[in-house]
Amino acid sequence: MIDIGAGSLMVGLFVLFLILRVPVAFALGLSALAAMWKLGFGLDLVGDLLTAGIGKFSLLAIPFFILAGNLMGRLGIADRMIRFFRVLVGGLPGGMGLVGTVVCLFWGAVSGSGPASVAAIGPMIIRSMEDDGYTRAFAAGLVCTGAALSIVIPPSIGLVIYGVLAETSIADLFIAAIIPGLVCGALMLVALPFGRGNPSSTRDLVPDPYPGLSYGAALWRSFLDSFWGLMTPVVILGGIYSGIFTPTEAAIVASVYALAVGGLIYRTLNLRSLYNCLVDSASGSAVVMLVVAYAGLFGWVVTVDDLIGQYSGTLLGLSDNQWVILAVIMLVLLIAGMFMDAVTIMFICLPIFLPVMRELQWDPIWFGVLVMVNLAIGLITPPVGINLYVAANITRLPLERIARGALPFLLTSVIGLLVIAAFPGLTRVMLP
Repeated sequence: MIDIGAGSLMVGLFVLFLILRVPVAFALGLSALAAMWKLGFGLDLVGDLLTAGIGKFSLLAIPFFILAGNLMGRLGIADRMIRFFRVLVGGLPGGMGLVGTVVCLFWGAVSGSGPASVAAIGPMIIRSMEDDGYTRAFAAGLVCTGAALSIVIPPSIGLVIYGVLAETSIADLFIAAIIPGLVCGALMLVALPFGRGNPSSTRDLVPDPYPGLSYGAALWRSFLDSFWGLMTPVVILGGIYSGIFTPTEAAIVASVYALAVGGLIYRTLNLRSLYNCLVDSASGSAVVMLVVAYAGLFGWVVTVDDLIGQYSGTLLGLSDNQWVILAVIMLVLLIAGMFMDAVTIMFICLPIFLPVMRELQWDPIWFGVLVMVNLAIGLITPPVGINLYVAANITRLPLERIARGALPFLLTSVIGLLVIAAFPGLTRVMLP
């Protein structure tokens, strides 16, 4: 009889549970519990491991960044920013495609979550792009891809988790990801000419949100209307970069700032909207933190059964060429992104990949940004590209059509990944 190791049993059960469509968090927990039973550990250890998995101060940034994004979406701050960018760049070639790209990138500096970004700004961007002659599927693909970059552009929930796992400065990760995120966003513009559904109906200018005003007057009016929302990334990143507060504290500051802007300046805050924001944020945070907690069990078994040593040793033995090893790691992450969410992938794969990174003396900041771009691509790759599912719910289009609409942006994202891999200095441009 073949004796299967505890770690191999756990991985096999995890895959089986995913095939049976068991929720990811419970698939992690159940497979880890089976492995712990095989190793001879009792259930009395589970509570301590779960607590240790989520009892990290840095992880507090996750629920507060989710709350800040929800507040800005519900309190009208997002709408004002979209109007500003419509006036600013709406008349340039590409029209609302260009506006949609810019808004998605900017919103990434507010939300930190890809699916949340699709839900917050998707309906308005997709509707406006349709008015400008783009197909609905293409517009949904643009929003899905631009929103996916929320995991790259700071403040990013993914970078927070990577910083915790890699024991690397989260503030440095935030600053290092700015240029790569903008590079990926700029490459999206290359795909815009392929999205026109009916060129004959395309307007030369996006409909003016301020009819009757000159361009200068409309731009100034929209800037004043959106000023406090536009200041959000300045407050968050400026405070982190200047050392006024940590990334975790920045998440709390962002939430308080959104409450102040919505309640005192725009006066869109009321008890119902606050209640809805808190409920949505609590449920969204619970999903993420449940995965984090059970992933802690999974990671403990990986360590105890020395799967890290086995798999990382196998990777290092593949080739003497570090670029070949990097290509294998990136390919594994891309394939994993087709079937699992970003948080799960990080907790399963990073404990194996990080020792390889250290052995080959790769820059942990550069490697972290590369991982985030990989995971961003995973958000728009079927069958489990969660951004595609959110967009399908918004547009009422089949998932297959949205996936086809996102294909040009998927290609530009892969090009962006290759550029960042080939030029590690892009992640060091803004670091001191």
